[in-house]
Amino acid sequence: MTNLRLIGLFFIVVFIVSCSGTRSLPEGELLYVGAKVKVEDTAISKKQRKELKSQLADLVRPKPNKTFLGMRPKLFFHNLAGEVTKEKGFWHWLKFTVGEPLVLFSQVDMEYNRSVLQNFSENNGYFNTKTEADSTKSGKKARVKYVVKPGKQYKIKSIQFPTDSTELAKAINRTQRRSLLKVGQPYSLNVIKAERERIDTRLKEKGFFYFNADYLKVQVDSTVADYQVDLILKIKDETPQIATKQYRINNIIVYPNYSVNADSLSIATDSSVVRYRDFTIIDKENLFKPRIFDRSLYFRKGDLYNRTDHNLSLNRLVNLGTFKFVKNQFKVADTTGNYLDTYYYLTPLPRKSIRVEVLAKTNSANYTGTELNVNWSNRNTFRGAELLTITAFGGIEVQVSGQNNGFNVYRFGMETNLIWPRLISPFKLKSSSGFVPKTKATLGYEFQNRTQLYSLQTLKGSFGYLWKENARKEHQLNVTEITYASPQNVTSLYRSQIVDNPSLEKVIEKQLIFGPTYSYTYTNTAQKRKKNTFYYRASIDLSGNLVGLLSGSNIKNGDTTKVFGVPFSQFLKVESDFRHYYKLGKKSQIASRFIVGAGYAYGNSEEMPFIKQFFIGGTNSIRAFQARSLGPGTFRQEDTSTFLADQSGDLKLELNTEYRGNIYSFVDGALFVDAGNIWLMNTNPDKAGSKFSSDFLNELAVGVGAGLRFDFDFLVLRTDLAFPIRKPYLPDGQRWVLDQVNLGSGSWRKENLVFNLAIGYPF
Repeated sequence: MTNLRLIGLFFIVVFIVSCSGTRSLPEGELLYVGAKVKVEDTAISKKQRKELKSQLADLVRPKPNKTFLGMRPKLFFHNLAGEVTKEKGFWHWLKFTVGEPLVLFSQVDMEYNRSVLQNFSENNGYFNTKTEADSTKSGKKARVKYVVKPGKQYKIKSIQFPTDSTELAKAINRTQRRSLLKVGQPYSLNVIKAERERIDTRLKEKGFFYFNADYLKVQVDSTVADYQVDLILKIKDETPQIATKQYRINNIIVYPNYSVNADSLSIATDSSVVRYRDFTIIDKENLFKPRIFDRSLYFRKGDLYNRTDHNLSLNRLVNLGTFKFVKNQFKVADTTGNYLDTYYYLTPLPRKSIRVEVLAKTNSANYTGTELNVNWSNRNTFRGAELLTITAFGGIEVQVSGQNNGFNVYRFGMETNLIWPRLISPFKLKSSSGFVPKTKATLGYEFQNRTQLYSLQTLKGSFGYLWKENARKEHQLNVTEITYASPQNVTSLYRSQIVDNPSLEKVIEKQLIFGPTYSYTYTNTAQKRKKNTFYYRASIDLSGNLVGLLSGSNIKNGDTTKVFGVPFSQFLKVESDFRHYYKLGKKSQIASRFIVGAGYAYGNSEEMPFIKQFFIGGTNSIRAFQARSLGPGTFRQEDTSTFLADQSGDLKLELNTEYRGNIYSFVDGALFVDAGNIWLMNTNPDKAGSKFSSDFLNELAVGVGAGLRFDFDFLVLRTDLAFPIRKPYLPDGQRWVLDQVNLGSGSWRKENLVFNLAIGYPF
């Protein structure tokens, strides 16, 4: 045993030495271990010194090798990979993604870094800055120290815009109201550059197509007062005449079948040229109906050029999903006046395609399975950029562990979707967004066989609209959504369980649901620089309301209306999902989610249909409880030895908070807390404690846990280990079980510890 310990200690020492970085240093070289920036000056405030130091420290290059507990493991993996000749593959990934090469002191250019710090300080108003650089060596390591003495910061005393009478000068003057330059603010070269860009952007909206931000200059006069400057904005004398003119749109020519590999611009014949309103469309193969360009292009003949319409037109053409490449060109028109001819060169995607997907999945209910999807698409079904997709799918889910083996799930079906790139309506509807509004029709069928229990056939159909106001706001309105579910082959085993749990009978009832649905989504999570980002989704689901109102159905009075022999469901369901992401650092954040939902059945229905009720627990919910096993309220199904519980409710409340941070390279870690429950609206004698009451906060379940996330770029593999610290089904006063946690006990782990394996983040 002593020998084994010595061998283990030897390997640990070898690993630490390998990770230190000095072992693999070339002869005569030193390991660069970083730089320190010190800001010395009593003329500026402590806050200014701290802010300037933080900004300057980020500018120093190169960055030293990353360390972890004093070691440099990335160097170990870089050396472990050895010589790599290929630019891809496992060894290249190990050497340059997991690992990183040595950063040597000889790679540090101290004079260059010193000048960078000097220029940055002066560009931010510290005009009399002095900088120094020095290095220190210790053994085989070296570091650098930069000292910056900035002096007092200059501020803006006045701003002067062009005063001449040209149209360009007048247009620039009209932008003053929203200027980024403010009297009293510190001088900043970056703000001056941003102001030039702002003016250029505004001029592009007013027809100055050929103008450029480089045609503007800002003169700085620092002699007007102590530590103050006057800024004088001028149009450069060398600005070309073409840049000073406003242009209007002349001809608009579209090539919808342009190929970059062939001569697509050869002389067109009369039969290939179509003139539709303000557009000339040259389509030799007659692939597209002209009206799709009328809907997509914002420019009209005679319009003053503006960049917004330019970009909106390109965005719409791209969002049609029909073209592989979209190119736009403007040329000065050969006509009197200042006009531009506009050309659009569009390269179509292959009209038809087929895609095969094989998926693997698992969940906390001990189901593991696979699914095969075959998708056939036609991107231009009726020559109007319509997208027709037909999907056939089949899959199996098998219970591989736990007490409930043998209740496998087999499913197969088809779904057809047809999307029109416009709003089909008896009323004329127009969107000013750069995203193409869409009309979508769906028809689908699914057969699901839960072995030893029952089979379920489901028919679905919907017709509605999808539109985006901008990149952050999205709407989806289904004018009608129809679902018909019909159970078959219900086994005697399942029926015997209904005796002990009557609510299971709801699962095998025929269900007919039809009515409108609407959802609104807002998100700004794509804005990576923001410290606080949000995601919000609200939805409303209405079923059978109009028919129920007209028929006067009231199940409480025995008046039930049937359609094709099946009582239709009548209910109102609303749900709200709010998520907040708070960025702590470059690779760490706190993510939180709050979900609240409610469903109310009335008229023709006494209860919400099972497939429209709320469920809680599982890999993307409260991870300390298995899927659909929690609630409603304080109810608990004691006997789950036959098959897993499938609990549902009319109300839902869920709260989640998760800390996410990088552990090493592509491995992230997480610590989380989940809480929530579901409830029923009405009293159910078979489920004691399931009704919602004013004491609902005392009935929340709480779970905690930790997990790892393996970010492989193309997917995120997530593992979570969680356990409950509050069980709502225990007697009041005994629901907090934190003091009972015993990770060393096998019986405790078997009863409480839940392992989740999933793809992607839970929220």
